[in-house]
Amino acid sequence: MSYLTEHWSYDPFLILAAVVAVWHEIGLRRLARRSRPERTRQRRLRSLWFYGGLVVLLLAVESPIDYWADDYFFVHMIQHLLLMFAAPSLIVAGAPWQPLLAALPGQSGRSVTRGVLADGWSRPLRAVGGFFLRPWVSVALFNVVMVVWHLPGPYDLAENNQAVHIWLMHGSFFAAGVLFWLQFIPSPPFRRQMPLVSQAAALLVTNFVMIGIAMALSIFVSGSVYSVYNHVPGVTLPPFADQQIGAAILWVCGDFWALPTMIMIVRQLIAADGSIAGALDKMLNRGAARTTWTAWGRPAAGAAVLAQRPSPPDAES
Repeated sequence: MSYLTEHWSYDPFLILAAVVAVWHEIGLRRLARRSRPERTRQRRLRSLWFYGGLVVLLLAVESPIDYWADDYFFVHMIQHLLLMFAAPSLIVAGAPWQPLLAALPGQSGRSVTRGVLADGWSRPLRAVGGFFLRPWVSVALFNVVMVVWHLPGPYDLAENNQAVHIWLMHGSFFAAGVLFWLQFIPSPPFRRQMPLVSQAAALLVTNFVMIGIAMALSIFVSGSVYSVYNHVPGVTLPPFADQQIGAAILWVCGDFWALPTMIMIVRQLIAADGSIAGALDKMLNRGAARTTWTAWGRPAAGAAVLAQRPSPPDAES
């Protein structure tokens, strides 16, 4: 029981999360003054997902999970799953973007939004954002981040350098997770631009990558590949057994998160055309979106930024 009750940390991230939650509540109240009651209820329901994501983030970095991750690889895998899958998916589902902007003083929220969307100074920012929000760029980035940080060299570097561990490893996990889940989960005012068939393909590819990492850590090697776990004092679990448990967690959770999302996509396919065969034929041959798509799932010229561009700040009022 002491494994769960001891070693809680209270670093500044707890204060930051509390400030963000209060800021979000201020934005919700301001939006409620100029919105229809049903829209206000929708935002309140979404806010529960957002706060749930903040709680998961806190569990990942403040709870004993963070402490024991330095000693046990399998605990570190749990932490990675929380940072890449659980927390980002909940926050994306919570759609906190508009309330956080609305909480800015006076008319700043509207001014900032209009400036980012239309002013000349923000053109480079829009170009960078549009690039990373392209469906297959987001999916590829997510998988690259996942693979790179589980290679022995980068992993050992992060374990031996706290700045790299916190800001680069954990930061890239969370940022890539948010970009990834924006392609699958409605998160107003962002508009998903990935066709349903492409979503299914992206889920399968990502699941295969996770299974591949798990197999590489458990089946294709005969010993521990991470030197940082070879001489941890006070740890009785052999490093390779620890690594195999972590690989199993990665493997099982790869199926656990992918299957529900795939079921949702299949249901949408059926609803779109009455049958899976008809929906697949429609989406593969005639296109699922009104936008012209290239072979890589990228909108035709001029459509990428418009398709992913957030709606004006009052679009949901």
